[in-house]
Order: sequence, then C-alpha cells, then structure tokens
Amino acid sequence: MSIRLYVGNLPEDLSRQDLEAAFADAGEGVSAKLITDRKTGKCRGFGFVTVKSDELADQFIEKYNGVSIKDNAIKIEKALPRSKDKADEPAAAPAAASGGKRKGGNTTNNSNKSRRTTTSTADPDSVQPDPRWAQELEKLKQMLATQTSNS
Repeated sequence: MSIRLYVGNLPEDLSRQDLEAAFADAGEGVSAKLITDRKTGKCRGFGFVTVKSDELADQFIEKYNGVSIKDNAIKIEKALPRSKDKADEPAAAPAAASGGKRKGGNTTNNSNKSRRTTTSTADPDSVQPDPRWAQELEKLKQMLATQTSNS
C-alpha cells in the first residue's frame, strides 16, 4: 500500500525536476508531484510525495522534514485522505487551508461559472456557531426567547 506525503513550504520557482532531485537519494519507488498554478505554471508552495510503505514514509519524514530547498525549510507530513466531494478543495493540504477564500463566500473573479451551493437539513442545534460570535449569538437567543414569552 502506498503512502502519500504532503510537502509544504516549497519555493515558487521550484520545478518538478528540482523536487525530484532533492529526493533523489531516497531510493526507488518514490514519486513526487508538484502542485502548480494553472494560469502561471508556478509552484503553489506545496506538493506530494508517494512512498511504498508506512515504514518508508516515517523514514522519509524523519530524513527530509526541515531540509532546505532553495532557502526554504520544507515541511513534510502524512497527507490526509482526499475527500470525494470536489467542492472541498485539497483536504490533503493542511497548510493551504489557513489563508484562502471561504467556501461559498463572495468572490471577485471574472469567471461566469456558477458555484454550486449546498443546503443542510441538519438539526439547527447540532451546528456550532463561530466561536468569535458565540457570546453575542447566545445573548440574541435569550432576547428572542424573552420576547416570544412576553407576546
């Protein structure tokens, strides 16, 4: 069974050949994939390496995590399983999730593609509010409850 590893903090000017050369002494059975921007063709800052076994994955992480490629110390960890829903962009890239656009939010790009939105029929009590607004939401709920009980 092959194991997929996430490789982050890659420089923008890195090519697939550079990435493969950095891991050349890892042995056979190691394949590298660099994730590039479709428009510019430049590296998006991360990629994936596939190794043959879990033991090799641990050895690979221990050997290459923190190694400098073009003055960038790379970060390697086991990739999360990819979700089957295409709308959930790479769940395998934990570092990439921190600074992107919110899913379903307003975007200002010039494409005319429509975004597919999903509505949840889950119990409203099971949904967790944003922790930044949880206190305000609780106050509003209490105000609404007192208002309806007074009517």
